Amino acid sequence: MRKHWKLISTITLAALVVAFFALLAFGLANKSPATGRSGVTRIGKPAPSFSMTLLDGREFHLEEYAGKPVVINFWASWCPPCRDESPGFERVWQKYRDTGVLFVGVDIQDTEEEATRYIEEFNLTFPNGRDPDGKITVEYGVIGLPVTFFIGANGIVEGRWVGAVPEDKLEDWTRALIDRSVPSDESDGENPDGFFPLK
Repeated sequence: MRKHWKLISTITLAALVVAFFALLAFGLANKSPATGRSGVTRIGKPAPSFSMTLLDGREFHLEEYAGKPVVINFWASWCPPCRDESPGFERVWQKYRDTGVLFVGVDIQDTEEEATRYIEEFNLTFPNGRDPDGKITVEYGVIGLPVTFFIGANGIVEGRWVGAVPEDKLEDWTRALIDRSVPSDESDGENPDGFFPLK
């Protein structure tokens, strides 16, 4: 009888160990990287409204641009991938600014002086402001930089790009927003090599 219970105990313990490792392997295999999670909960939902003081001193209120497509880029001066993509943002902005689309930059974890130097260095002419208390960053679910959100004229977040967005993809998205569509190749993109997780 003891042998019988010992055998059952051994089989039960072995089954529990196998189940534990199977669950662990499943969890690791399905764990999305930080790039996959940054801002993902915003896709397909209304863009959270926000206000901020721009670096030129004006006040910005997202709700004032209702009915217009908007591209929101979260960045910081200390973020190398942000520096890589900024010239492309300015070029695409200059090309499409008269079509009704709005580009806006949200700087995080910088002083006003650092942010201003960055704007001057890259000669960025679209509106840029700081998120000093991190409220906008949290509202958008941003956990690393850069992250860009593409908001349709209907106010819905149609897509996002995590990491430095290639200029051609930014232009594809900008044209699609103007045309009230979504790029045919992908509605969500990421560049894991061009992404800095926030600390």
